[in-house]
Amino acid sequence: MTDASLPAVPSLARRFGALLLDWMLCVLAAGVFADPMRDGWAAPVVLIAVYAVFVGFFGQTPGMRVTKITCLGVDSGQPVGPLKGALRGTLLALVIPALIMDGERRGLHDRVAGTMIRPAA
Repeated sequence: MTDASLPAVPSLARRFGALLLDWMLCVLAAGVFADPMRDGWAAPVVLIAVYAVFVGFFGQTPGMRVTKITCLGVDSGQPVGPLKGALRGTLLALVIPALIMDGERRGLHDRVAGTMIRPAA
């Protein structure tokens, strides 16, 4: 496969922007049932749930929708289901896996979950 045949990979700025928006929404949502400043577990739990539902069933979180990117299965090009969505969210919440990237800019969390980030259609 040549570089010309590979779909474009969104910039790290767009990916970070999507994550930042999602994280802010998760902190706000966590504030409904916990104090995110005191209960450090609340926002990451909400983030994992958001990824399980939104990435799992729709291939986009709200932040991804705003930044016009999508997260789909590498093999199928379809949403990955709630278990892989939750796995990706869990690894993303750990931060370090997201910083370990390959030549295609797929983080460790993407490789383990079998996902890829691409521009939304």
